[in-house]
Amino acid sequence: MGETENQDLLPCLIHIDKEGRWYHKGIEMIRRDFVQLFYQNMELDPKGRYVIDWNGERCYVDVEDTAYVVRGVVYEGGGREQSDRFILYLSDDTQEELVPDTLFVGEGNVLYCRVNDRTFPARFNRAAYYQLAKYIEEREDAYYLPLRGERYRVLMADQGSP
Repeated sequence: MGETENQDLLPCLIHIDKEGRWYHKGIEMIRRDFVQLFYQNMELDPKGRYVIDWNGERCYVDVEDTAYVVRGVVYEGGGREQSDRFILYLSDDTQEELVPDTLFVGEGNVLYCRVNDRTFPARFNRAAYYQLAKYIEEREDAYYLPLRGERYRVLMADQGSP
């Protein structure tokens, strides 16, 4: 796509707030099937904008923080250390395994990770943060998530994000 096309990208008139709620022209979108359709057709453009590309039409979404929000975290121990994992419950009504080396803390001490094959950043809501935080350890002035015999460092805002 050329730079001219990118500049001509129009807004979708959709806003996603920091809790992952979708609004169209200021009215909350309650039809989950529409929201899921938009998620399935969303991408990040080279400028970092969230773009919906559907049926040959492209527009950008106004996103307060991230389009994806982690709404819940469940630890699955599996009885064997090598099968331990954390399952994330996302705002698009899907679940996926946490990729632990993508965890980072952003501004305001908000926890984030990357989802959908590391394509999108996802913000942890308060409940999900506490569900994961009970597993995080502090050692040597840094924070780590132990998992499968490894310790994954949680990067802080001033250390950059994955």
